[in-house]
Amino acid sequence: QVHVVESGGGLVQTGGSLRLSCAASGRSFSNYAMGWFRQAPGKEREFVAAISWSGGSTYYADSVKGRFTISRDNAKNTMDLQMDSLKPEDTAVYYCAVRARTTYRTTPNEYDYWGQGTQVTVSS
Repeated sequence: QVHVVESGGGLVQTGGSLRLSCAASGRSFSNYAMGWFRQAPGKEREFVAAISWSGGSTYYADSVKGRFTISRDNAKNTMDLQMDSLKPEDTAVYYCAVRARTTYRTTPNEYDYWGQGTQVTVSS
């Protein structure tokens, strides 16, 4: 059974940093693309960042480009999201997603496995 778990969320002030981690278990995800999405209250789930199966290709939403960095460790079945220069508008529940393909996509329905989410709150 596939299991995806996020960690690392919390409360931070504007301009601060957080590092989210995603751990996948139940099978090897080394051939699968992975991504981060977020959902703020009253809003739809939106794409944040994605990474190809090898880690050689990454893609970011314009709103986080230059501030967030996605990475993965296939030996450990983990993926991280380093978030710097955080803004209040980054406040949301952040979700880790796994796509059973080597290439990433930016729409939620293209992903097959999801974590429960971790709350990130940025105070002004």
